[in-house]
Amino acid sequence: MLRLTDFIIDCPDTMKLAAFYAEVTGRPVKEDSTEDWAGIRFGEIELAFNRVADYRAPQWPGSEHPKQFHLDFEVDDIEAEQSRVLALGATLQRDCTGPDGYGFRVYTDIVGHPFCLCRNRGVVWTEQGLVWPVRS
Repeated sequence: MLRLTDFIIDCPDTMKLAAFYAEVTGRPVKEDSTEDWAGIRFGEIELAFNRVADYRAPQWPGSEHPKQFHLDFEVDDIEAEQSRVLALGATLQRDCTGPDGYGFRVYTDIVGHPFCLCRNRGVVWTEQGLVWPVRS
């Protein structure tokens, strides 16, 4: 099973951009947000902000500096989902899973957009959606 969990926007300052979108949407920035990763929850999906070094802002509608985002999909069986997305034409770019099988793998879609298959420790799958472990 595969479910969209995050819509991630690269940026130079996660807390500043998260505060902006918190004001825009009227939703709070998650309490466990940091300077490297900040988020705003929308039910099962998180709008997340990822700090990147040497950030270059997109220049829309030009394509010299294209739009920057990636999708995260939480999976219950990363091997089975990897086989499926590779068969559909995805390309594995980086494996960041540990020996215990938890972590994420980065792929590119058929036109080069990045996305991740993630398997996070403690996530529980229910009929109402994912239940995330409480971070301390």
